[in-house]
Amino acid sequence: MVKEEVIKQDKIFEARIKEYQEKIDKIKKELSKIVVGQQEVISYLIEALLADGHVLVEGIPGIGKTLIVRCLAIITGSVFSRIQFTPDLLPTDILGITTYEEGKGFYTVKGPIFANFVLADEINRSPPKVQSALLESMQEKQVTIGKETFKLPPPFLVMATQNPLEQVGTYKLPEAQVDRFLFKLIITYPTPDEEIDILSKNMTLGKIEDYQLLPIINPIEILEAQRFVKKIYLDKKIEKYIIRIIDATRHPEKYGVELGKYLDYGASPRSSIGIFISAKAHALIRGRSYVMPQDVKEVAYPVLRHRLLINFEGEAEEIKSEDIIKEILDKVPII
Repeated sequence: MVKEEVIKQDKIFEARIKEYQEKIDKIKKELSKIVVGQQEVISYLIEALLADGHVLVEGIPGIGKTLIVRCLAIITGSVFSRIQFTPDLLPTDILGITTYEEGKGFYTVKGPIFANFVLADEINRSPPKVQSALLESMQEKQVTIGKETFKLPPPFLVMATQNPLEQVGTYKLPEAQVDRFLFKLIITYPTPDEEIDILSKNMTLGKIEDYQLLPIINPIEILEAQRFVKKIYLDKKIEKYIIRIIDATRHPEKYGVELGKYLDYGASPRSSIGIFISAKAHALIRGRSYVMPQDVKEVAYPVLRHRLLINFEGEAEEIKSEDIIKEILDKVPII
């Protein structure tokens, strides 16, 4: 009877995986009505949502960063908010304020951070004091306004963008804040064929409402999916593989990683947690109930690229964090 019960549970589990995979495919299909290309970015955004993590996106203006998040909010039945970061922005502009009105007394006006999907546009345009206003909300999922603390509406995902081209009037993101982003994604130019489609599917000539995007999933289902992701099986051997990858960023000489000499600091423990949970989300999107080493390798790039600090010598040699990640993945043994 015990064996039969286990088989039954396994079948139910596999059926739920198939159900989630179908919903994710529907979300991607619905997004493709208006978003052209960028399939890898969309997949990683969905993975970040399933893993309950935040995303830092780097890309030049005009390639659809805002559009992707707005559409994802509509399709998931969630509340969307956009914060345009500027040099004169104040923490209260993001979080909200406590104010007073005669006859009403003191009351709280909540800021744009109170949404499910928050787009922090050009986050590096504001000084560190404003950037740090996001720290509590990103990590603790709560906001303190005056003497009161408010929970943020779940699910809660911050997608911050930064422009890699302009350096004038920008501020370097504090490492403590950068580390709180689960992924860093790079959005590149579309292909010529994709750009032909963009000519007819662009928000300059039309509106999002014209495409009648349908809600495929709702916030309650997203929270259920986030709980389900944690149940995806990850073997102890793969756990050790994740730890070896992180250890190779701290002690590259142990693994013969030659580019390791260009590292200032290795990855934090939050990095291993990030690979652990995002590898599970990666497996679920691909319809599997278990994590494979390839899942770990594929999520290692978005999880680690913003956490590896290159020293001055490395910057002079134009070494990228992706180069070091590739060598680590090539040299760290799986078993």
